[in-house]
Amino acid sequence: MKQRIWAWVRTLGGVAIIGILLWRLGSNAFLDGLRVINVWSLLAAFGIGLLATVASAWRWVLAARGLGIRMPLHSAVADYYQSLFLNATLPGGLLGDVHRAVRNGRDTGDVGRGVRAVVLERFAGQVAMFVIGGAVLLAHPWLLHYVWVRVPRSLLVGVLVAVVVLTAVVASRPGLRRRAAAVGRDVRCGLLAKRNWIWVGISSAVVVVSHLATFVLAARAAGATAPIGQLLPLMVLALLVMAVPLSVGGWGPREGFCAWAFGLAGLGAQAGLTIAVVYGLFALVAALPGIAVLGYRLVVRRRAAVAPVSPAVAPAAPRAMLAIEAAPTGPAPLPLEPAARTAASDSRRELATAAA
Repeated sequence: MKQRIWAWVRTLGGVAIIGILLWRLGSNAFLDGLRVINVWSLLAAFGIGLLATVASAWRWVLAARGLGIRMPLHSAVADYYQSLFLNATLPGGLLGDVHRAVRNGRDTGDVGRGVRAVVLERFAGQVAMFVIGGAVLLAHPWLLHYVWVRVPRSLLVGVLVAVVVLTAVVASRPGLRRRAAAVGRDVRCGLLAKRNWIWVGISSAVVVVSHLATFVLAARAAGATAPIGQLLPLMVLALLVMAVPLSVGGWGPREGFCAWAFGLAGLGAQAGLTIAVVYGLFALVAALPGIAVLGYRLVVRRRAAVAPVSPAVAPAAPRAMLAIEAAPTGPAPLPLEPAARTAASDSRRELATAAA
């Protein structure tokens, strides 16, 4: 029940954000996002998306290998494309990852371990995003100063108190402590194992840079002429905001933040919204191979369901084996001596007399 309510909250939250943007800025910004794209920009977005998807699938393979799951890269790429397409078309933006985790777990015979591998892969991506985002923000002190001045102190204190309370709750409950310890072991085995963390970091950096390149491509396609140094911190923050689970197929928080942030930066709220819309379209185009993967697997599943099953024909057993199976397993009973037969007959008569 709680999961269903939370799913509705995520969907309605994304719809509410889009509705507010339409009310305040009108539909022109959304329509401009459709007008400014062309074939070459779509091809460039598709190529960048291919690089990001392969790097993400590679990171997933590394995390799964650390947990003892062997997965070929081509299979991981196909699963990741299908996951991206489902995330981009279904409410919440997370159902594709859930399907990917459960499918991988069933294929490997351990659903729990498959789910943990996907969680580790997504966690590594978020950590890389925060690290690179923090570095970009530190390189732009004016943005940090603006956040420090504009964000209410009560909000910062509330976040700090929430972190302290959450840590205390986890430390005070044995069950949560065991879960936290299990998560720590998974992180050490899946992400921080020998030489694994280097490749996980490289693949995560490639993914983040690819997302930022897609944002820059969207900004240029939308007609933004501001230097990349001015756009970069806003794009990093937009990528961080995209992790907020209040969206409809990934739409909602990204558009709202870009309209707000670009307006504050003097670049225009409508321009920021158009850039976010173009980015969303580019992301959808990059996920289109997921349709082919999904369609192919549906066809294979249907053929497997309707294929006639021929009865298995048991091979004829050799005669020697049949003779062995028919032979008695124990020694043959010895014939009774005449005296023994007489004694046995007398015993049977005595038993019959007693029973009468």
